[in-house]
Amino acid sequence: MQIGVETSRAVESKRIFVVDDDDITRAILQFMLQDENETHDLPTLNDAFAKGQPDLLLLGISIVQSWEPGLLETVREQWPGTRILIIAGTDRETATRPGAHGVLARPFTVESVRQKVDIQLGRAVPSLIQLQLVPSSGG
Repeated sequence: MQIGVETSRAVESKRIFVVDDDDITRAILQFMLQDENETHDLPTLNDAFAKGQPDLLLLGISIVQSWEPGLLETVREQWPGTRILIIAGTDRETATRPGAHGVLARPFTVESVRQKVDIQLGRAVPSLIQLQLVPSSGG
């Protein structure tokens, strides 16, 4: 197990598919998510369809762009209830992608990737509390 892994999430074992034509992207995301989830990295969407239904699909922007325009609708029909995050270089690349639930934008950090994934899986994400120091009034 890695440092910072929530053991209750590892036992819960949500199923995540990372589908991208870039081997390095798949490996990085699989490594970041494997301790808290059942994570599979797959080079094609057809490989993913053959594997069964995930709870969350991380789908590379290049795959979305190379398929027909109705790809995300096809995924939603094939896997009802599966959440979809588009792996992209920036949020602007996928701003107009109907059917996706969000964007996983580069650069990747363990914290940002896990937080985005946890939100999509409906897990509670700890929020930060900002504290403000108030000067004492006298004596």
